[in-house]
Amino acid sequence: MTDSTANRQSARRPGGRNARVRAQILGATTELVARDGIAGFRYEEVAELAGVHRTSVYRNWPDREELVAEALLQYAEDLASIIDTGDLGRDLVDYLVAMASGLGTPFGQALEQAVQPTHENPAVRQTVARILEQRGVALRRRVNLAVERGELPPVDSAFLGELVFGPVHLIVNRGMRTFARPDAERIVDVVLAGIRATRPRA
Repeated sequence: MTDSTANRQSARRPGGRNARVRAQILGATTELVARDGIAGFRYEEVAELAGVHRTSVYRNWPDREELVAEALLQYAEDLASIIDTGDLGRDLVDYLVAMASGLGTPFGQALEQAVQPTHENPAVRQTVARILEQRGVALRRRVNLAVERGELPPVDSAFLGELVFGPVHLIVNRGMRTFARPDAERIVDVVLAGIRATRPRA
């Protein structure tokens, strides 16, 4: 097999050089957005920080906003994951701790700013909406399992999410103290106790 044939086959393999280049570009975008925010992100700095040729950036993401949006989406994927250990209280506590940790990073703060309705970038707003929807779907799936298992009475999972997420955002955004596991435990204990004690309305 000639070198040219091998090169063509390598280029067609998933996870090859182009995948590595894209990962480097997304990583650099994440770092720049964390440093400068979405509004201060400068497209021309990506190639230098990623260690790739500028044409690689333009070829993969001709549009600056699409690059920022994809970096946001990739970074936030972990914020939308909630595991199922069979113990809803523990799972929610782990979820809140992980979310608070992510939101407390510079990139997480940039993501929070993008949630604001005044944000001018439609692509970024749509991406943030998608991230929030993913988070909501993951939580609804876990809560529905808890209801099926008898851990909880029937409950509006979206409302439960608002009850547990609200204090996390408040503590993290105020920045007056670090959100810790005992905070998550208190929030989850109070919310779940209230739901279990509430009788369905006739």
